[in-house]
Amino acid sequence: MACELNILFLVLIIISHVHVDGEPQVPCYFIFGDSLVDNGNNNLLPTTAKANYPPYGIDFDGPTGRFCNGRNMADFIAELLGFANFIPPFATARGQDILMGVNYGSGASGIRDETGQQLGARISMNRQLLNHQITVSRIAFLLGSKGAANNYLSQCIYSVGMGSNDYINNYLMPQFYPTSYLYTPDQYADVLIQQYSKQLRTLYNDGARKVAIFGLGLIGCTPAEIVRYGTNGSDCVDKINTDVQLFNNRIKVLVDRLNNDLPNAKFTYINITEISSGDPSAAGIMVINAPCCMVLTNGQCTPNQVPCSDRNKYAFFDGFHPTAIVNFLIAIRSYSAQTPFDAYPVDIRSLAQL
Repeated sequence: MACELNILFLVLIIISHVHVDGEPQVPCYFIFGDSLVDNGNNNLLPTTAKANYPPYGIDFDGPTGRFCNGRNMADFIAELLGFANFIPPFATARGQDILMGVNYGSGASGIRDETGQQLGARISMNRQLLNHQITVSRIAFLLGSKGAANNYLSQCIYSVGMGSNDYINNYLMPQFYPTSYLYTPDQYADVLIQQYSKQLRTLYNDGARKVAIFGLGLIGCTPAEIVRYGTNGSDCVDKINTDVQLFNNRIKVLVDRLNNDLPNAKFTYINITEISSGDPSAAGIMVINAPCCMVLTNGQCTPNQVPCSDRNKYAFFDGFHPTAIVNFLIAIRSYSAQTPFDAYPVDIRSLAQL
């Protein structure tokens, strides 16, 4: 009962934040990222990193390619921004639909082009940027000129969440990648940020002005990494979380640099580690270190197996990906910060108003 009340309270928060007239707070929302936001782009790719089979989507309209039992974080943020429909994946976005935005997210993708290659095809951040340039050209055609497109795009929200796979499916897999031999954790964070900075500047050059950069979560607390490495008596794999935090710390510095260097740039940092560090039991989440579904060796759900019956009590649906209730909670605090540490310098709601 307490869980149901907490969820009802969160629903009321969402309703109170969405424009009552049904108009979105921004004209469009563009999403870049990995499996945390992928809503179908990997479905037709030759890869094992896809979620277009049951039990994924059990609390949705069936499996869509979302790595979740229901909606992902980007779905909830779009709702908070006032969009009545889901932002379409690039794989199927057509015609006037692209004017509301496009989701470029791809499971197993990373900042580095080679990241995730042991799983098969994926759409890296560099490739997502190329796909976005195709979209920008189409929007310019629809609106009549490049200038009209630039003005339109400058009002939109962009969210970028990359880097998790550069650890999970690169640095932490020395059997496939040399990065952990070539770089110390500190050096690797620097290498990632240098490339990320170039990619974000490319996004700016293609018209983006309001950009929310999502930091990495507590990768060392995912069930798959706990099984792989053990925790040495801790709740999580602390070494992984420490290494990943080196990257997160640099994102905040990068945000300041981009805002100082680029005219009219409004970049902001969403601190997923901070947002994820609260007490999950306050929202009725009781199982934080085990997946809701039976998992394969790659951490994804075993096809067509029945998952746990009460998904709202689990933090993770599979070995890596949050349940819909966790996506819900993260989206709420990303959109409307509850502490000064959730977002820097502003949350997504304030970003939309700038």
